[in-house]
Amino acid sequence: MWLFALFDLPVDTKEARREYVRFRKALLDEGFSMLQFSVYARYCASEEASDCHRRRVRAVLPPDGQVRLLAVTDRQFGKMEVFLGRKREGVEEPPSQMAFF
Repeated sequence: MWLFALFDLPVDTKEARREYVRFRKALLDEGFSMLQFSVYARYCASEEASDCHRRRVRAVLPPDGQVRLLAVTDRQFGKMEVFLGRKREGVEEPPSQMAFF
């Protein structure tokens, strides 16, 4: 499954910009990748992993602004259409899984 973090944060003051950068860096440290400005996604192998990452994002929420977390299945994610201009692009692939024997 894929966990999306969508956010609108104020950047009108120096402190607000600092909070924006702090939150964005926390998402990157948590393994999220930027899909678009203020839209980040992370692949999670299970519902339990998704819940764990949700808790970690909640722990670093900025004091102002709006943050939404949305989980979608691989199948739903694969149905996404991505366009750069009028050219259609493929969706991101989930990371390869490591196997331990």
